[in-house]
Amino acid sequence: MNSEKSDSFSWISHCLSHPAPVLRDVPGHRKAAVAMILSVQESAWKMLFIERATHPGDPWSGNIGFPGGKVEKDDADSRHAAERETMEELGVDLGVAQYLGQISDLDGAHLPVLLSCFVYGVNGVDLNFIISEEVKDVFWLTFAELTDPLRHGMHQFTFAGDRFESPCIRLPYEDKPVLWGLTYRMVKDFLDKTGKFFNGEAC
Repeated sequence: MNSEKSDSFSWISHCLSHPAPVLRDVPGHRKAAVAMILSVQESAWKMLFIERATHPGDPWSGNIGFPGGKVEKDDADSRHAAERETMEELGVDLGVAQYLGQISDLDGAHLPVLLSCFVYGVNGVDLNFIISEEVKDVFWLTFAELTDPLRHGMHQFTFAGDRFESPCIRLPYEDKPVLWGLTYRMVKDFLDKTGKFFNGEAC
């Protein structure tokens, strides 16, 4: 990883910690953790996403998200769970990535889950994915695609028999579902906290 990337990652880390993320502990909520992975490729900032495979009984089946899953009793902490799940789902060792920080914990709107998101910087062009059966696809989105106002809107969803509208990002792939829910909220939180840096200002 060259010095320019390393300096940029250091600024992102600074933005993520100013102000400090809100970390929570909600009784009765199952803890889960995910990894938000960033890279600079061909001068473009990118974020890594997965499309989950379709599995009956999985509430996130088929959704766009980040690698991750439940925090198990053998995990040292939530960050360890995010790194373990990323290795299991994508074959990516985040132990050699640059850890940048954490965004505020989120609780599920429809399920009793408390989600922690840990942010990493990698040299994405060197990643060799070994995709597990839990993952249908893995792909990068540029920050320009994620922030394009024409891709942002509302979408109707059905969950547990309820119909509702929720904000989403329409992806530049016709065969992909929209990005919404907890993943949308994590992306928005990250972009809100780092927006000044990407606009050439200090956080």
